[in-house]
Amino acid sequence: MLLVLGVERLRHEARSSFASTVSGTDLIVGARSGPVNLLLYAIFHVGDATSNVSWKSYQDIAALPEVAWEVPISLGDSHRGFRVLGTSGEFFSRYRYADGAALRFAEGHAFDDLYDAVVGARVAAKLNYRLGQSIVIAHGAGDVRQMLHADKPFRIVGVLAPTGTPVDETVAISVQAITAVHVDWQSGMRLPGRRVSAGQARQMDLTPTDITAGLIGLKSRLAVFAVQRAINDYPDEPLLAILPGVTLQQLWGLVGSAENALRAISFLVVLVGLFGMLTALLTTLNERRREMAILRAVGASAGTVFLLLLLEAAVLASGGVLLGVALMYGVLALARAPIAEHLGIALSLGGLSASEWMLLGAVLGMALLAGCVPAWIAYRRSLIDGLQTRL
Repeated sequence: MLLVLGVERLRHEARSSFASTVSGTDLIVGARSGPVNLLLYAIFHVGDATSNVSWKSYQDIAALPEVAWEVPISLGDSHRGFRVLGTSGEFFSRYRYADGAALRFAEGHAFDDLYDAVVGARVAAKLNYRLGQSIVIAHGAGDVRQMLHADKPFRIVGVLAPTGTPVDETVAISVQAITAVHVDWQSGMRLPGRRVSAGQARQMDLTPTDITAGLIGLKSRLAVFAVQRAINDYPDEPLLAILPGVTLQQLWGLVGSAENALRAISFLVVLVGLFGMLTALLTTLNERRREMAILRAVGASAGTVFLLLLLEAAVLASGGVLLGVALMYGVLALARAPIAEHLGIALSLGGLSASEWMLLGAVLGMALLAGCVPAWIAYRRSLIDGLQTRL
């Protein structure tokens, strides 16, 4: 029972956490590719964009009358295995997750200087970072030992509270800072003989030439399909606009087969447990034939014997269910913090959900059906069968 309830709770919470990674964003815009691919790299920071969006196109989209706000996303660099997210200060007020929850700062504030950085909760915990520390980002996400932007260090000015989303594993800087660290780079390599210091970069025009993607909020959700069509038909370059909720469901459909496999395994474990209970009842039934016969002799009907054995099966199953529920909550209390830290799944200690109650009812029903087998055998046996002496 512990396995069944544990799998169901983990499945439900994982799905909720997955579906609530981003909320409050009406459209995600990127270079034309596939909807799932765009969602993966823009929100989950998995993989890379096939192409970037020009800054002019980004500004044109932001100027549409239906658009209330737009947040740029620029990816490509990393810091000690964590993604670096180039964005604007508006990201911290516009990004929503779960049921519209906003990002909160555990310490510090959003970046307001060119070389300020904000780190996610897991980055700060794993690397033991504090406010005021200096960090260096690296070019790309592969082997970055020789690709450090060491001449332009950043200072941590904020640490975000845990969210259970990919934001926990990012280092956020401004899109202007992304441009600044690459002013003396081209095609992924530092330009030979050209060195632009951190101070010199401040004096330059750091308007980005392109970004990876953009998050869009609309004044009215009724306009979402019209804006999506306008972006998809943008004449200057091939763009793609996706609805996050719809694409999240598509993505879950691709990866959700794992949950069905887990549920099948837990169901088989329950069946094995029920067969074990049935075997135990059948084994003890022969040893209790005289007991059943004595009950019949003192006036108990065959139906009463049937109900007694059925009640025994129900008590055993109920005890297993109660023990399984108690163990599940005990394991949840111990494991929820490590799971939230390492997997980004926030497990709830709340009451049983409707699906969990249905599982419990199904297990009890199956146990009663299994208990009917020994109960029927005892019902069919005659009184003399249990009283006669067997050699």
